[in-house]
Amino acid sequence: MRQTLRDAGRTLVPGTDDPHRPLPPLLVLLTVVTGLVDAVSYLELGRVFVANMTGNVVFLGFAFAGAPGLSVLASFAALGAFLAGAATGGRLGSAFAVRRVRFLAIGVSVQSVLIAAALVVAATGAGIGTARRYAMILLLGLAMGIQNAVARRLAVPDLTTTVLSQTLTGFAADTRFVGGPGSRAGRRLLSALAMAVGAFAGATLVLRTDIVAALVVPLVLLVGIAIFGYAFDRRERREHADQATADRPRPRTA
Repeated sequence: MRQTLRDAGRTLVPGTDDPHRPLPPLLVLLTVVTGLVDAVSYLELGRVFVANMTGNVVFLGFAFAGAPGLSVLASFAALGAFLAGAATGGRLGSAFAVRRVRFLAIGVSVQSVLIAAALVVAATGAGIGTARRYAMILLLGLAMGIQNAVARRLAVPDLTTTVLSQTLTGFAADTRFVGGPGSRAGRRLLSALAMAVGAFAGATLVLRTDIVAALVVPLVLLVGIAIFGYAFDRRERREHADQATADRPRPRTA
C-alpha cells in the first residue's frame, strides 16, 4: 500500500529525474476531463460517448440490433468526429511533438476552442434539439479525438487519458500477489480514479444544474493546462538559452 501511495504521489508531483516531467499530473487532469465530457455526452446527448470509443462501438452494435434509446446515426457521428480529431492530433504531433510540453499545450488549446464552441451551442436556446445535439456531438468528438492522439504521441506510461482497459489489466496482472513486479500500481489506480471523479462530477452537474455548467468545468481545466504548458515551455527554453550562453567560450583578452 505504501508503495502504491508513493507511486501515486510521484505521478502527481514528478521528481526532477522523471523523464516525462511535468506531463503526468497534466494527463491526470485530462483524464478527469474525459470523465466530465463523457458524462455530458451520455446523459444529455442521447446515450453516446464522445471519448470512450470502445463503449461507443458497443453502443453502435446495440443500436443496429434495435436496442431502445440508442441511435446508429449519433454513434456514427461521434465515431467519425473522434477519428477526424485523432487525425488532427496526429498532424499536430508531426509538426510540434519535438517539444512535448508545448505540443500538449497546443493540442489542449485547440481542444479548448472546440469545447468552448460546444458550450456556446449548449447555451443558445432552450433544450437540446436535434441539430444542436449533433453539433455538440461533432464538436466534442473532435475535441476528444485530439486529446487521445496527443496523449498517444506523448506516450507517458499508463496515462492514456481515455482508455482504461489496458491500464486496469496492467494493475491486476502486474501485482505482487500474482508474482508481478507491482510497478506503477499507484499511477494506474490514480488514472482510473481520475476518470471516475470526472464522471461523477459531470453527472452531478448535469443532473443538478445544467449542461452549460457541466461543460464550463472541463473548459476551465483545459485552459489552465494550456496556460501552464506554455509557461513551462517558455521557462524551459529560457533556461536552455541561459545555459548555452554560460557554456559559450569567452574570447581571450590580450
